[in-house]
Amino acid sequence: MRVAIIAITANGAKLGATLKRGLPQGTLFVLAKHAVPDAVPFSDRVPALLARLWPDFDGLVCIMATGIVVRSIAPLLQGKEQDPAVVVMDDAGHFSISLLSGHLGGANALAAQCADLAGATAVITTATDVNDLPSFDMLAQDNGWRIEDLSRVKVLNALLLEGKEITVVDPTGKVAEYCREKGNLRFAEDWGQAAQSGAKGVVLVTNKLVPAGIDRERTLVLRPVDLCLGIGCNRGTTADEIESVVARHLAQLSLSEGSIKCLASAEAKADEEGLLAYAREKGIPLMFFGSNVLNGVDVPSPPSEHAFAAIGARGVAEPAALLAAAGGKLLLHKVKDGNVTLAIAEAGE
Repeated sequence: MRVAIIAITANGAKLGATLKRGLPQGTLFVLAKHAVPDAVPFSDRVPALLARLWPDFDGLVCIMATGIVVRSIAPLLQGKEQDPAVVVMDDAGHFSISLLSGHLGGANALAAQCADLAGATAVITTATDVNDLPSFDMLAQDNGWRIEDLSRVKVLNALLLEGKEITVVDPTGKVAEYCREKGNLRFAEDWGQAAQSGAKGVVLVTNKLVPAGIDRERTLVLRPVDLCLGIGCNRGTTADEIESVVARHLAQLSLSEGSIKCLASAEAKADEEGLLAYAREKGIPLMFFGSNVLNGVDVPSPPSEHAFAAIGARGVAEPAALLAAAGGKLLLHKVKDGNVTLAIAEAGE
């Protein structure tokens, strides 16, 4: 986590230096007249400084009064999925307060870390934490899952706090492991059981599209990011065509775009503008493999004479998907659809 530590007093500068030594990615900013070694001096007003640092850091530790920080960051707030963690400490080092983005932004953990470094008391106010209950946003973060609708987190966490029954469908088993029998949770085998359970809320852990019959207002969908798409394409294939092919075959398999982990192809496609543009527009990582590496993967489909003649690989889509999935399984054997060849693999644990 890239952390900006900001101090405006002499005592704060000393405390900031202590924190910086314990935060490997920490950068200390100190008001110029109190500058200390290894600190970046500043002369801006605090609101201007925080506005400048806001987009560049994952966390801000502000050694100053809480009121100054609240007034300074108010115009910068966008949402819990976007805002950095904000921790406030008094310059005597008594308290370390998680002020903003406690869960998703990591402020609770950062406040605890700063408290340990300074010998301070961590102040955490998120309801699930103070009641020693799990929280579904932290569950998702810990497992690298995407939250399909962040507003549902508030609903389901509230049900946890109220002790209401929640039905969970989780083929990974990670919800039960994380919750450790805390909360009024009932586990179901499938969506049908969940829909008929009568529970006040439902948590679905799935890379599949949510079927009809599930009440979306009381359902939190957590998406494992585990779909690796192997893609081959003719030279000059457009991003729109690639997007259309991917969307069509995901829909046929009832798989969610929200669970795409990466796109994978041959090194010869590393300059394929349509593929690069599609990945860029969707914000999906790209992986490329050399022909020798692709040829070392056993795949179910027969070799492609076209691919071998063009780039020396007996296949692209299937071996690339399997390599990206690192021991996973094919969900879609390669299909040729227009100018695109597509295979889909589900990543292993």
